[in-house]
Amino acid sequence: MISHPDDQLAGRFDGMASDRLGYLLKHVLAQLTEAQTKALAPHGLNGRDLAVLNAVASGEPLSQLEVAARLRVDRTSIGDLLDGLEERGFVERRRSPEDRRRNVVVLTPLGESTFETAERIRLEVEREFLAPLPAADRFRDDLRRLLGE
Repeated sequence: MISHPDDQLAGRFDGMASDRLGYLLKHVLAQLTEAQTKALAPHGLNGRDLAVLNAVASGEPLSQLEVAARLRVDRTSIGDLLDGLEERGFVERRRSPEDRRRNVVVLTPLGESTFETAERIRLEVEREFLAPLPAADRFRDDLRRLLGE
């Protein structure tokens, strides 16, 4: 069997890579994302969709640009995400009752019920994912500290 050069490199770096913080964070995130993706798929959502629904469900009506700013994504990305959610009936763009020149994004009744279900699923996936840790709440607090929150 002929080995590929990348296979040889992978073997040489396995031990070192597993000690690198970036490697660990990247692969933990990949595992969590995969678990959430599988759990949310039956509801027609992925993690990015859920993040948008969460921002829209925040209470105050937000414009498309405000949703983008809250999620720290660019205009094109948020437009595409909202288009997909609107096509599936989860959100609507409406004229703001306070300012007729402004459009806001709101959850539809389907979006509200789907968001509630998806949030329960997200919380359960996270609980199961963090179950091996002796102090999951402390882990979250430590991550927030690293983010400067």
